[in-house]
Amino acid sequence: MTRFVFSVLTFLFVAFPAQSQTDPGELARRAAQQLDAAHLALSEANRASDRVAALSQTIRAYEDGLIALRESLRRAAMRETAIRREFEAESQKVSQFLGVLLTIQTSAGPLMLLHPSGPLGTVRSGMIVSEVTPAIQAEAEELRAKLEEVALLRALQESAADALLLGLSGVQQARTDLSQAVSNRKELPKRFLSDPAQIQTLIDSAETLHSFASGLAKIDVGASEPESIRGFRAARGSLPLPVAGTLLRGFNEPDAAGIRRSGILVATRPLAIVTAPWPATLRYSGPLLDYGNVMILEPEANTLLVLAGLGEVYGEVGQVIAAGTALGLMGGATPMLDTILLDTAIVTGSEQTETLYIELRTGAEPVDPAEWFVETKE
Repeated sequence: MTRFVFSVLTFLFVAFPAQSQTDPGELARRAAQQLDAAHLALSEANRASDRVAALSQTIRAYEDGLIALRESLRRAAMRETAIRREFEAESQKVSQFLGVLLTIQTSAGPLMLLHPSGPLGTVRSGMIVSEVTPAIQAEAEELRAKLEEVALLRALQESAADALLLGLSGVQQARTDLSQAVSNRKELPKRFLSDPAQIQTLIDSAETLHSFASGLAKIDVGASEPESIRGFRAARGSLPLPVAGTLLRGFNEPDAAGIRRSGILVATRPLAIVTAPWPATLRYSGPLLDYGNVMILEPEANTLLVLAGLGEVYGEVGQVIAAGTALGLMGGATPMLDTILLDTAIVTGSEQTETLYIELRTGAEPVDPAEWFVETKE
């Protein structure tokens, strides 16, 4: 059933080639291919030697496919709305045109051959008709093309809705499998053993994220830095964002209340997967102040990467994690299919309801983390 829906969606826009890479049909075709690949990856992930890594990649593949599919639905809704507005704006002209076509089609042949004023009038009217006919033909072709496009857009939206439902079901299954895989995962290599009492004392005394991170940086882990997590600073400008989303607020940029924070804010979708952008030591994981769940990574000596606002977190303090390792999921709940379709129909981006706060500290000072990521560097 899954492959059938994706095949139908792909066929619609192979039969009717897209005009550009931003055309709804082309976006839908690519989204169908992405979701189909994600579905196959999900069936294979549970047999992979590293289920956590495989499922993490599968979830990202589903998320990318769903984003593309939603965008194709949004563009289809926009295009259909534009065509309908054109029809409404020219409704009288279209009605008159259709009336002319209907009259031509229903008039008896012999009556069209003679003009009341005689042979000369017949010749003149014939000349007029011959001049008007190409314009009428062009109008008819344009109207037919627009009607066909509306029908195609409707077919896209119906097929995409089915693919969207299957994609949402697939990504939810992948998230469930990931949580189970994390629970069953063999112990990751540890750089040090954490002292819960020491961490709790630091949490109790911290009044801000800045003071907590500063205190955490001063705790001696008593172990040398692994070779695998070096070279972070040389990767500046080439790292992927930890979560799929868009930049909402820049470094030290004031929010609506005028408060400035030493990090960036990324808007993302509910339950989006958060992954490590670089190999790192996990220095802290858990709730902190009013930031929700916080992950603090040490990708290099004297460098801390702070991720705040997660709904669920994975891993234990002291573990050494590889790039791409699942750190957790954003909060919120997956919206119902009807809600998603309504959002795309009214052309909104309201699905990005969660925010991930990202802060990067080198030594004791925060720096602009946007400069480290491909998606946010200038």
